[in-house]
Amino acid sequence: MIKKLTSPKALMALLATMLMGVSPVLASEADLVVPSIKNASPESFNLLLIGIAISVVGLIFGFIEFLRIKKLDVHKAMADVGNTIFETCKTYLIQQGKFLLVLEVLIGLCIAFYFGYLQKMPLTNVLIILAWSVIGILGSYGVAWFGIRMNTLANSRTAFASLKGNPLNVMNIPLKAGMSIGVCLVSVELIMMLTILL
Repeated sequence: MIKKLTSPKALMALLATMLMGVSPVLASEADLVVPSIKNASPESFNLLLIGIAISVVGLIFGFIEFLRIKKLDVHKAMADVGNTIFETCKTYLIQQGKFLLVLEVLIGLCIAFYFGYLQKMPLTNVLIILAWSVIGILGSYGVAWFGIRMNTLANSRTAFASLKGNPLNVMNIPLKAGMSIGVCLVSVELIMMLTILL
């Protein structure tokens, strides 16, 4: 009897029988019911507002570092090379922006069809999902633009600092540029996430 149950055919039949009894359940994040944080816990609501304020401070820090790096000494030829690199990157970013626009239209149609037609979701909810899709792409695109500009500025100033024989600045300039970009990226994403939670 045990040999019959452990044979490959018997195991496959048992597995098939088990799978036939399983009914699939389809759900997405849009089906989650999130309670109102303000009504449930005012302290949590205030905590999220403080988080947004801290994220805004992070954005301000990033832009202050950008301005500080931009003001550093740089040789004109090095600045010209950095600007040429940025113009090339800007051309790439514009092309990527056009591609993302077309992609977002296609994804938006899929979102509208799935949530509006298949899931029978109200129009306002579908529009909210579409809006956050666009906001997410714009946030990432903006941080990419900022990061490329910051890096091209920092690279030319780091090269000039190395010519002046200042090893501390050779380390600090890219470090500050990287911190600035990272803090801006995290701040933008946190602001969006906390706004959604609110």
